[in-house]
Amino acid sequence: MKQLQKIFLQGLVTFLPIALTIYIVYAGISIVDNFLGNSLRQVLPVYIPGLGFLLTIIIILLLGLILNNILASGIFEKIEQKITQVPFIKAIYSPLRDLMNLFSKGGGPGGLQKVVLVDIADNGIRALGLVTRENFKDVPAIDQNAGGRIAVYIPMSYGLGGFTLMVPRERITPLDMPIEKAMSLAITGWVKAEKNDGEKP
Repeated sequence: MKQLQKIFLQGLVTFLPIALTIYIVYAGISIVDNFLGNSLRQVLPVYIPGLGFLLTIIIILLLGLILNNILASGIFEKIEQKITQVPFIKAIYSPLRDLMNLFSKGGGPGGLQKVVLVDIADNGIRALGLVTRENFKDVPAIDQNAGGRIAVYIPMSYGLGGFTLMVPRERITPLDMPIEKAMSLAITGWVKAEKNDGEKP
């Protein structure tokens, strides 16, 4: 009986990640496909499944190409300024835009800048964090009270959430680690790390 349980658990451990990955990818494609697919179904005599997804990808690529043009980028910025003047829309759009910019820029200016270990307390407990900004000149109220602190995002394990701390510079230790690797380790709770990583906390 124990041998049967062991075989079942081994199969379950292999099956679940594969099944969940397929489900998440399928659900994501379905959501994107339905975004334009529902409208296309009413216009086209025959709708091909996946056409909405393909059209959405094409629109995103075209939008990216258009925004690479200086003139088009300037026009979009003016439109964006008008949109963010509407209080309710600003409360939704601005945080989403800032979040996308944060991760899309990665290690560049305005994005996640570096991986650090943060001294949480004097008892030696540390947390893995990502520096999000090192100055607050655009937020005077915080800049006046920051006292040389920097903002560090601490991701939560097994989720997409986290929290941000204002940390004194002397309480952080920079790590030579890619941001993507740090996020992967944090999200999975460090359950499994590759043998040849070479990073030491």
